Amino acid sequence: MRVENMKKLICINIPCRNEKDNIIPLYQEITAIFHKQLSKYDYRIQFIDNDSTDGTRDIIRNLCKEDAHICAIFNVKNFGAQSGFHGFLQTEGDCTINMAADFQDPVELIPQMVKEWENGAVIVCGVKKASLENKLMFFIRHLYYKILKSFSNYNIIEHFSGFGLYDREFVEFIRSLHDPCPYMRGLVAEFGYGIKEVMFIQPKRKNGKSKNNFYSLFNIAMQSFVTYTKVGPRIATIGGFFCSGITFFIALVYFILKMVYWNRFSGGIAPIVIGVFLIGSIQLFFIGLLGEYILNVNERLKNRPLVIEKERINFEEEIDDCKKV
Repeated sequence: MRVENMKKLICINIPCRNEKDNIIPLYQEITAIFHKQLSKYDYRIQFIDNDSTDGTRDIIRNLCKEDAHICAIFNVKNFGAQSGFHGFLQTEGDCTINMAADFQDPVELIPQMVKEWENGAVIVCGVKKASLENKLMFFIRHLYYKILKSFSNYNIIEHFSGFGLYDREFVEFIRSLHDPCPYMRGLVAEFGYGIKEVMFIQPKRKNGKSKNNFYSLFNIAMQSFVTYTKVGPRIATIGGFFCSGITFFIALVYFILKMVYWNRFSGGIAPIVIGVFLIGSIQLFFIGLLGEYILNVNERLKNRPLVIEKERINFEEEIDDCKKV
């Protein structure tokens, strides 16, 4: 809903799942910032709940009753990370801020992002320069971003998780893509313009546990890799040609040595076994990598909706591409 007045409308999109201990404090901090530092703006805080089971929905319902600035979307089930992207597409403000519900995206950066937006930035990216979380995970992410950036044709922003401010013009453009497999970091790298980076140190999660696990993180990593790089098939092609050349050369050497030293040369079975296992493992690796590309293509061809909504609260208008039961 857009309140018709002279104030610009800033929408805060917050995906959540089982965040009952964070919802109220997050709401209070965001509200305080708009009342004290951004009072010249209107604001909407939009929670999109991914089938919470801990009472998060009851808390959000009460907030919606008490404050008309709060709206909510409840999904019928857990649709994973793409739920937050669906919520992003439902916002209708002059700009939209994406942030997590666990306080690892600092609320205090909102005024700085709004300032950069008013100065002409179309996208303001929150970029982690360090993290108070697990240092090993931060290092692994750093290596991942380096590899992805070096192999991609686009300027992938390192340590950018999607936390940031997006002008309505960019939101409308992303909505027009109807992307069935969205990856915000990739979309910003591919289509983003007028980008301003805001650096911050990522704090620890305030309450609860992270919903990410190895499989979900691996899924996101592979989705970005196969969508925004061509290096996998190229390595398979070049590597296959290189290995076949080496194999042919070794076979030729063995053939010549055997012909010249027929009675004295004994190659044994070891080279054959090693060669079979080496080539077999290379083949399995690249078959799996090509399978990831095929899975990505398959998901796009199916073109399923990002989520199925169960309920909306404090929305006056339904967006046409919304899927609801």
